[in-house]
Amino acid sequence: MRAERIWQLALQLSSQAQASGSLVPLATEFLAAPQHQPFVLRRLLSTTPKHLRRGGPKPNPFLPWEQALEVERLSSGHVVLLNKYPVQAGHLLLITDSWQPQSGWLSADDWRGVSLLASDTGGLWFFNSCAASGASQPHRHLQLLPRRAGEASTPLSAAIQVQLDRDERPWPWAYRLSPRTDAHGGRDLPALYLEHAEQLGLGYPHQDAQPRHPYNLLFDDNWLLTVRRTQEHCAGFSLNALAFAGYLLATERSDLELLEREGPWSLLQAVAAAPDKHL
Repeated sequence: MRAERIWQLALQLSSQAQASGSLVPLATEFLAAPQHQPFVLRRLLSTTPKHLRRGGPKPNPFLPWEQALEVERLSSGHVVLLNKYPVQAGHLLLITDSWQPQSGWLSADDWRGVSLLASDTGGLWFFNSCAASGASQPHRHLQLLPRRAGEASTPLSAAIQVQLDRDERPWPWAYRLSPRTDAHGGRDLPALYLEHAEQLGLGYPHQDAQPRHPYNLLFDDNWLLTVRRTQEHCAGFSLNALAFAGYLLATERSDLELLEREGPWSLLQAVAAAPDKHL
């Protein structure tokens, strides 16, 4: 069992940060949509925060980061922060403590930071590689939504398991989904990350200064999913990696009639790259 010390500390600090105004949880309401299950659809009630608005370059909020949001410093050269606009209590960010671009390749140190945090607190990890895949900030950060042991990490956990079991035809976009380890225990996150990048045509760290295409990562203790992206918005929905986990957030710009007519899978297909038969 994990100690979950960092998660518990994050929850304690959240109360203080919210009282001081440093933490701004988003007010949302659940929209019952049984026809869209297993997707979870919520509507934003708060004023649309900056990271969900379209616009030009944004300042870097992580240099310096808000001290009220700091949870822990890690030996990998990372800081664990509370997400200023959390989608759940204890929503964590893993940021580099010095400048590294979000659009660059994840490094061995980044994966070491993931390992250090994951050894204490498990859950759903996600990464948006750049603005076109949903990144709201230019400074490198991965995100963690903590989960209890045995709790499903995403609404699409069952669908992901079906994909892993190869019992259903693939999703109609460019992606790779792999179990975290094979029968020999030899494939884990850093190796799978590079393998997926090669298979999806994202490039090679030793050859390309940065990935050739936008992408999202999602992973938990059991699997890693990489999706190649083409755009961030569709029908007024801002779609980052969490959309591929089954979470949708509607704002005043979102076309709920289109969602009702076409369904959530169509939104994902619209913002992901088409599958390439040569990859």
